[in-house]
Amino acid sequence: MERWVEETLHSGFRVRLKADKILFDSETEHQQLIIFENEDFGRVMMLDGIVQLSTRDEFVYHEMMAHVPLFAHGKAKKVLIIGGGDGGVLREVLRHPEVKSATLCEIDRSVIDLCLEHFPDVSGGAYDDKRTKVVIADGTKFVHETDQRFDVILVDSTDPIGPGAVLFTKEFYTDCRRALASGGILVTQNGLPFLQGPELKQSVTYFRDLFDDAFAYVATTPSYFGGSMSYGWATDDKKLRNHKLAKIARRYKKAGAFPTRYWSPEMQVAAFALPTYIRELVEAS
Repeated sequence: MERWVEETLHSGFRVRLKADKILFDSETEHQQLIIFENEDFGRVMMLDGIVQLSTRDEFVYHEMMAHVPLFAHGKAKKVLIIGGGDGGVLREVLRHPEVKSATLCEIDRSVIDLCLEHFPDVSGGAYDDKRTKVVIADGTKFVHETDQRFDVILVDSTDPIGPGAVLFTKEFYTDCRRALASGGILVTQNGLPFLQGPELKQSVTYFRDLFDDAFAYVATTPSYFGGSMSYGWATDDKKLRNHKLAKIARRYKKAGAFPTRYWSPEMQVAAFALPTYIRELVEAS
């Protein structure tokens, strides 16, 4: 019998993916997790009924979350990733030779273990890199208590449902602000503005209270159904999202001009050119 798995994120919009082969389907300590094969998207992972990862397009989200802030910053040495147990953002962060340490704080160890088993190419050996430090903990507790200061903090969270909800609060963003080094950048996963506009608007409102520059950028990931994905952007240095193309290209060349499939110096600049409906959400915050 055919099995179709339904994404349940949106109240008025549902998508079903055909599960050609189920690889894992069970409740972890924190969430419901299913991994299956799909002809169009490859191997797919869903948490609590929401697509988190597909092997056909994971490069879009991971490249854009990592490279945009790192190339904007230009000299980040310490990076913190909240969530991101699949290891894709970690993989991309470690492609930057100037990064000396990358701390990944994941609440659910089983996500890391299952992704290492079923999605080994996504992390691509990143967990074995000597610069990697894995912390199994609640991300909100970690940033509240840490005395470390990070040049870039990347919040690779699930949507604000279940264990991910606390990663969208002003209290959490305040602690991230404290954990950033001078001139640091905070980037967050902020959903699909077409269907989740209030989520982006609320986060940027909080950012504006805490940082000198609060904005967003976008990328299109096919398996995140419903339009462009937004990434929240917060920093005290207003120049960082306005670098000219030539400057980003020079930094990319200095980093080794490693191959990418979505990010490019041109895409870095273009990602901040928001469609009007998204810009209105951001500027109305």
